[in-house]
Order: sequence, then structure tokens, then C-alpha cells
Amino acid sequence: MILQHADTTSQEPLLQARAVSKHYGSVRALHEVDFEVYAGEIVALIGDNGAGKSTLAKIISGAETPDTGTLALRGASVNFESPADARKAGIETTYQDLALAPDLDVAANLFLGRELLRPGLLGTLDVLDRPAMRQSAQEHLREFGIRVTSIDQRVDTLSGGQRQSIAVARTVLWGSGIVIMDEPTAALGVAQTALVLQLVRAVSRKGTAVVFISHNLPHVFEVAHRIVVLRHGQRVGSLDPSSATMDNAVSLMTGAATTHA
Repeated sequence: MILQHADTTSQEPLLQARAVSKHYGSVRALHEVDFEVYAGEIVALIGDNGAGKSTLAKIISGAETPDTGTLALRGASVNFESPADARKAGIETTYQDLALAPDLDVAANLFLGRELLRPGLLGTLDVLDRPAMRQSAQEHLREFGIRVTSIDQRVDTLSGGQRQSIAVARTVLWGSGIVIMDEPTAALGVAQTALVLQLVRAVSRKGTAVVFISHNLPHVFEVAHRIVVLRHGQRVGSLDPSSATMDNAVSLMTGAATTHA
């Protein structure tokens, strides 16, 4: 099923990048790229290897700083100097390697690095509030329809799709505005992929903006409201998946077609 294009005509972009450029020595990774995403919108970012997708995602998430260009969040200029700055602004990223702790349980992974604490006995050092984390984790997974045998289950006992869902759920739990998903369906089976794509849709319905990076065009056309195409570090097109085709996308990616707005 192709989702209808999100109505963004009367909205201000949640995040807007303008004329963003980035070089690594003599290598031009991005050249004056414009990019925008609206609240509740799933924007797919596609392009061949070396097109600049990961570099743009790193700039949005604070892992890299642009050489030139500007970023605006909710209409205000921002300058992220680190991923921590972006996270404080409500931007979270799920990377292809998931960054989960396999020997910890589901609840511990959802709160990894952001553990809830309660005062220790007689005013001593704070201790982990495991009951509060377990309850919050259960509610969060239930909200997005993620099923696991137990919230106390170790992550290394989960299926690939479940692990990916846990990584995405953690991103959504802390990303109050934008979540960036880098190849979230890579190396997953059919059923596991369906679980992750269902979660992507659920995140969007909650009003969170999603930047969906993928080489899998069928998955892109299944969930995206809009598709932005990069080639050789430049933005070469923006497609509406309800009217465009995969051939249109491939033509832009390979340079066989002229630039679309």
C-alpha cells in the first residue's frame, strides 16, 4: 500500500537544512544541499553509495558539522556541535548496527545511558529504579505494538526484527521531534521487515518526523510520504510516491533523468 502524500502546504518545516556543504579533504560529500522534514512526515532519503545520505544524516544528528549552510529547527537557527546537542533538541538516530547491549534485557536497553534513578537508603548514592524502567518500557512497547516474551528477556535472545524494533523504540522514546532510521530493514526477513515498517508508520502517526534512509526501494515506496534523492553529494530530486515510480527514482539516482524539484 502506498501512503498518501502528507499535507505540508500550510506547515512550517520541523527541520530545515539550507545549502549544506561538507568536504573531507578533497572529497566533496555534500554540495549546497537543501532538505526539510515536517512533523508526522516520513521522508525517505535515497541515493547510490557515496551519494551523501549518511553525511547529511550525521549533520542533522550532530555527529558532523557542515562546512557551510544552515540548519533550523522549529523555525529557529541551530548549530549542533555533538550528537548530545541534537538529542537535547529531540533528534534521535537508529543506526544499522543498532548499538544495543546484547547481554542486557529489553528494559535496560531502552534506558541505556538514560537510566532512571531513585535515592539510596539514608541519603546514600542513587540506585537504579528498575521497577519504574520496567513499567515504562512495557507501556512504550505496548503503545507501538511491539511484542516480546518478557521485558526481562535478554536482547541476544530476540529475533532480528524484534532487536531492530527495540532499537527503533528506544529512538522514539527519547526522540521528541525527529527520528532518523539508517537502513532499518537491512538483512531482515519478510515477517521481521513487516514488523519494522509497521513501527515506522506508527511513529509517524504519533506526530514524530521520520527520516528513512534505505537502499530498498519497495520499502521506501511502501512507507514514505515523500522521497528525496541525492546523487554525488547533491539533491537531484523530490518525488511523491503516490504518483512517481521506482523507475523515476532509479533514473534520478543514476543521472538518467533531469532534476526534479
